[in-house]
Amino acid sequence: MDTATTPRLTAAMLAQAAALADAAATVREAATALRQHLTPLRVVVVDALDMRAEVPAARGSRRWLYLAASDGHCWTVTDDPAQAAGLYLCDKA
Repeated sequence: MDTATTPRLTAAMLAQAAALADAAATVREAATALRQHLTPLRVVVVDALDMRAEVPAARGSRRWLYLAASDGHCWTVTDDPAQAAGLYLCDKA
């Protein structure tokens, strides 16, 4: 994904995204809402167990968000909003 055309995520945007994710009935519905709200960012639903060693970029009361970066082939967790091309989303651990 071209990060030049991807919006840079700010703390306010992440807080709003966490609130939006928390408002959804399910994690899948949260992902759909985030995809619509944060186009063109990718949103991937993951299991909280898979993210146990990572630090969330935003924590809601029900769901956690992590920044995702891509080199065009592989995806990784990042703490740099300038590198974020998407979000990993999971129910709170």
